[in-house]
Amino acid sequence: MTASAPAASSSGGGGLGVRLALIALALMWPTQLLSLAGLLGGNAQAAVAQHFHTTAIGWFILVNALTATVVAPFVIKLSDFYGKRNVMIVITLLGLVGDIVAALATNYSVLLVGRGIAGFYGPIGALAYASVREIFPPKQVGTASGMIGGGIAFVALGGPFLTGWLLDDFGFRGVLWALAGATAVGLLLLFLVVPETPQRVARTKVNWLGGALLGGGAAALTYGVGKGGEQGWTHSTTLAFIIGGILAVLLYVVSDIRSAHPLFKLGMMARRSVWSVLLATALVSAAVFGTGIIGQLLVLFPKIPQVSDGLGMTATHYAVIGIPSSVLILLTGFGTGVALRRLDARLPLGLGALLAAAGFLLQRQWHYSDTQLMLLGTVTALALGMIVSSAPVLIIEAVTPEEQATANGLQGMIQGVFTAVITQLVYVTLAKHSTVLQGTRFYLDDGYRGAMLLAAGLAVLGLLAVALVPRLRKAQDVDEGAAVTG
Repeated sequence: MTASAPAASSSGGGGLGVRLALIALALMWPTQLLSLAGLLGGNAQAAVAQHFHTTAIGWFILVNALTATVVAPFVIKLSDFYGKRNVMIVITLLGLVGDIVAALATNYSVLLVGRGIAGFYGPIGALAYASVREIFPPKQVGTASGMIGGGIAFVALGGPFLTGWLLDDFGFRGVLWALAGATAVGLLLLFLVVPETPQRVARTKVNWLGGALLGGGAAALTYGVGKGGEQGWTHSTTLAFIIGGILAVLLYVVSDIRSAHPLFKLGMMARRSVWSVLLATALVSAAVFGTGIIGQLLVLFPKIPQVSDGLGMTATHYAVIGIPSSVLILLTGFGTGVALRRLDARLPLGLGALLAAAGFLLQRQWHYSDTQLMLLGTVTALALGMIVSSAPVLIIEAVTPEEQATANGLQGMIQGVFTAVITQLVYVTLAKHSTVLQGTRFYLDDGYRGAMLLAAGLAVLGLLAVALVPRLRKAQDVDEGAAVTG
């Protein structure tokens, strides 16, 4: 691998801090656009389902996630060859094309095609965090990563109001066009603000077969979980996809280990510090993000006696009652990012998982009024602020600079698969207590309560995974080229 000094560190004098801040903000935009897309898309589901009269609304979110999972290993590998900024520009352009196709769709099938193409944008978060390691001076890597991760607070604060305005005034197509516009802004920022990352590896052959096995296997596993809810867990189709997906991933491992040009350097996974961090951060994050659809469906689906136990709120009303939580995410994320200069990053991640479990259990009992949603939403908000700020820092602390891109790519893939599977499980749980009316599936209260119990259990699993993580070196103490032990 060839490398030069971090690009931003070449600037001297008082302008250094300003330039670094601008770069961090430019990297925050595309990274948090993933969160915004999840929020906007999740809130638009109810309107999309009722407009197209579909019972398969889960694929509105999942087809995007599956594409991101399939292409992630190739995107990460190509970024080593051609530079992370260049690859981020390409996948952002593809994401923009997909957003436009979805916004123009006249039927649900075309809409899903557009959402699938937009999934090429999915791996950008892994590339953005890996870029920080190359662009920023070592002592500012942790702060910059925490800042980028903490940017979700602004999404949480402004996103619901943006969604409310778009959905209430322009319908779900307003949401889809807004995503296209935001993607275009991210593309412009990458061109104008973000410098090219200096590290490269020699261009070699790519283990295309291994990548196909890994991405295809993950997609098959996720699809099989969805089929399990529709056809039963012992149905031949369900078992074929689940078992086939697992076998494909195992074959990928064998293929990549034996390959002269592996997609990922899997040897680093032998270190407890690496595999435990990737597992814990992926599981805790997925437990929160993959179950977010529960609240979105609950508040935005209509109230129809014996058919639907949604609360029937407008998107704007939903945004208003979410103000305390949004502010709390902002404050908690910022405070956690600052505290991580001295605090062991395992603590906020573990506490976030614990609070998430408590929040889901409390909401399972009380989710019927504005007051209940506002008060109990603050518990989940505390959890989210801690999780998004501590997870990227833990990855930095667990690997060497040379392993950063690979680690972020693997973590992104693992989290993507976990999130997609968890989302599928949520829909399966909701569907157990649901009614189909005029081609649209509506959910009853027992379904929402069951999904919240599932979410709490997943958060507890995440907490147990955090307990496996050993003590790591602080991010600001990890110098260029220094190995992280543990």
